[in-house]
This record gives sequence, C-alpha cells and structure tokens, in this order.
Amino acid sequence: MQQNDKGEYSFSTCWNIKRHQVGEAMIEEIRELGFRRVELNYNVTKEMLTSIEPMIERGEIGISSVHNTFPHVPDPDYGTDSVLLGFEDETKRQKAIQLLVGSAEYAHRYGAEAVVVHPGEVPIPESVSKELAQLYHDEGKDSPKYRSKWEEFVERRQALSNGYVQQIIRSLDEVCNQVAAKGLNVQFGIETRSRPQQIPTLAEAKTIIGALQGAPVGIWYDTGHAIMMDRLGLYDSVGEMQGLMDDIVGVHIHETLGLSDHWCPYVHSKDMHFYDAYLPMIRRARVKVYELKSACTPDEIHESHELLMKKMDAAGEGI
Repeated sequence: MQQNDKGEYSFSTCWNIKRHQVGEAMIEEIRELGFRRVELNYNVTKEMLTSIEPMIERGEIGISSVHNTFPHVPDPDYGTDSVLLGFEDETKRQKAIQLLVGSAEYAHRYGAEAVVVHPGEVPIPESVSKELAQLYHDEGKDSPKYRSKWEEFVERRQALSNGYVQQIIRSLDEVCNQVAAKGLNVQFGIETRSRPQQIPTLAEAKTIIGALQGAPVGIWYDTGHAIMMDRLGLYDSVGEMQGLMDDIVGVHIHETLGLSDHWCPYVHSKDMHFYDAYLPMIRRARVKVYELKSACTPDEIHESHELLMKKMDAAGEGI
C-alpha cells in the first residue's frame, strides 16, 4: 500500500459498490489501491455501514466526504436525478431538507469535510436530454438539427429554471441553519451535473452561492460532468469557473470520452493535454476525489494518478 500511497486524494465507492454487498470488503479493495480516504457515495446502505464504521473508528480509513442522499434512499423522488431541494410541494421539500441534514450528520460523525449535493433539476423529461445526446453523436454539435433542438431546449430551460433555483436557495438556507444549530462542521458542495436539465449551470451555481454568502455552501466541481455540459453547449467549463475559484469545496476527478464519463484522466482519452485545463480547479479544491467507473482497472488508476501528479508538479501546482 505504501508504494502506491495516494496521499490526500480520496476515492469514491462508486467504482466498486456493485461488486460488493459487505462494506468492509468494498473499502478494503479501495485501500489496496493506496487510498487512505474514501467518499461514501449515495448507494452505500445502512447495512454496509455496519462493517465500515468500525474501520473508521479504528483509523483504518478516513472519510473525505459523503454524497447526498446518504445512506441510500430507494425512493426516486429523493434520488440523484430529481427535483429534490427545488420541490414546490412543501412536504416533499421538507423531506429533502431533512435527508440532507441527515447526510451532514453522518459526515460530521465520520470526520468528513463535505457533503456532495445534487441540488435539483428543471423537470424536463429525460427523453429530451437523451435525444440531444443522440443528435450530438449522430449529427454533431454544429449540425442544423442539433442546433435547432438545442435552442428549443435552452429556451424551455431558461423559462423554468429561476423558480427552481430560488427554491434551492431557500432549501439550502434552511439546511445551513439547522446544521449550524446542531453544531455540525461540514461544507456543502453543489455538484455540476451530467444532464443539461439539471441544476446548476455555472451561472446558477454563482447565483446560489452568492445568495448564501457566509453559509458553508460552495461548488463541487465534477470535472467530467462539466466537460460534458461544455460539449453540449450549456456553459464554458473553464472560462466560467474563473469567477468561482474561491468557492470550490471539492472536485470529482474523471475524464470523458465524448459524452461517456467516469474514465481515468489521460489514460483512456489518450490525450495528454486536454485535461490540463482542469488542474487549477483540482489544486484549489479542499477535497479531491477520484470518481471512476468499474471498467477502470487498478493499473489504469495508478497510471492516471501518476500522470496527474506529474502534470500538477510540472505546472508548479503540486502539493
């Protein structure tokens, strides 16, 4: 383990959670990669925690972050792809708030620095984003068909988004007040998402964070998701981040192939330069987490990390 020690870098359980039913075995597999810290993702169950918690208590693993809603909630209304903190229905909104407060309680108990938050979405059918992705693949971003469908989508999204953004601000404010009252020492990172109807865009993130100044809320910059949204045309994933650099709570480190995400940076794309633009965001993040898919092998993970460290050092950004 020492030979491949990954230092402050953390690793998400999304990589191997489908291969395990027992939490201890899942964490041990990650430890064997050389990671001393993990992010417990939203599919981790209470049953898995029964064998993970003793490992935390013994100091065998550190928890960098937990991913709301945590532990796993099977109800899709409160899953990762829902309106969640933006619900207009007050009963649902209050339940979403309590689930996020609960995630923060777990994070605090485990000594984690942050909670990763999917704030919500504009309720445009998923079929619309799937059609856009298909057109992107088949016709290309500059094709008349794609541009026409994209413009129609953006107009629809813009007409609806502000109301949901305001509800999310209201909900996060209530969450932060409850967390402060409980004395919980955690940050909330609102994550850049993988579908264009989902909140936030980088402009929306700036609005939300600005409205909650003084609260423990910043951006969780998922590099792979941001790249995908840039490719679709939703925002400039590098340029628009310049105004948010002081607000980065954490990052998810992964690269994309087209619109397929969670691949090892540099290794799977075979591009030794493209991902360099995201190194400043990784450097600024307090919590740095690899979020890779199960197809990534241990050798590829080690190679990717070594390349990333060399790049960081060469840019004068090594830690």
